[in-house]
Amino acid sequence: MARPKEFDPEIAVDQAMEVFWRKGYASTTPQDLVDALSIGKGSLYNTFGSKRGLFLRALRRYRDTQTAALVEALEQPGPVKERLRTTLTALAEMDMADPDQRGCLAVNSATELARTDQEATELARRMLDITEDAFRALIAEGQRAGEISPERDPAALASLLMNTVVGMRVVARVSEGADRLTRVIDATIDSL
Repeated sequence: MARPKEFDPEIAVDQAMEVFWRKGYASTTPQDLVDALSIGKGSLYNTFGSKRGLFLRALRRYRDTQTAALVEALEQPGPVKERLRTTLTALAEMDMADPDQRGCLAVNSATELARTDQEATELARRMLDITEDAFRALIAEGQRAGEISPERDPAALASLLMNTVVGMRVVARVSEGADRLTRVIDATIDSL
């Protein structure tokens, strides 16, 4: 008879996400995960199959929670440019407040694994796609409201915003202050 699990796999995924986010995939050892999750290696492998299996679940969790939060922020009431500024500022503040300067797990994973792990790359790509789609919807709303010129291409502006966010998340990993990010946000809003 199998023993019941003594840990919650969903909580373990969240804990593993923090380890992968801080250390990266390659630098995270199974022992790091065992220590962070307070489980044995047998439980780790029996529940998640492998370090990679746990990583993919953690990356999916990150994608789902982060994109939902971003979409929710962009869908708040109020002027489009104000919502965009508030959302970008919140991202910058979150990154700058992080003592580990982790940036974005999806961006970090894409840069680390793009050539070596197709499934991880696809998860990161999907997160970028969802984010860009949310920006495209926001731009279209701004055009209908007269805040953004209807002559501007919503897809191009959405790609610009997506690239801005990715760049901000990378810059935040090495910045010592928020000044550069504030300039990026101001210039981005002004460019619309």
